[in-house]
Amino acid sequence: MKNAITIVMTLVLATVFGCQSSSQRGGSALKAEGFKIAVPTFGTEVKQGEVQIVTVSLERGEYFKQDVKLQIKASTGISVDPTSVIIEASDKPDVQLRIAVPKDAAIGEYRVSVKGIPKTGASTSTEFNIKVVSP
Repeated sequence: MKNAITIVMTLVLATVFGCQSSSQRGGSALKAEGFKIAVPTFGTEVKQGEVQIVTVSLERGEYFKQDVKLQIKASTGISVDPTSVIIEASDKPDVQLRIAVPKDAAIGEYRVSVKGIPKTGASTSTEFNIKVVSP
């Protein structure tokens, strides 16, 4: 019984703390003056011929008050919309990406890359996986 509880708690903690992966810091090297891009950590499964919504978040430092342009690119074989978005300093930090998989897409792993470009300072980028599965 103790082992079962330990396993369940470990899985819950892994799920809670492992659901987002962050990029390197962009903007400024100082923690409070930079930003990171958070994307899903675990591969998101999408069936052939379906669409999935994925959330990408901009994690701002306390003093980072710039607009950030996100450029999003997907591997050949799947599509992502939007491919570019500007998150203004006053906007909510979450962007909903629409991942579309054609019916004839090959089953397997695809990459989506997200690059954040601030008005001033260093840009940063990260990637996440989309796993295409049969319907």
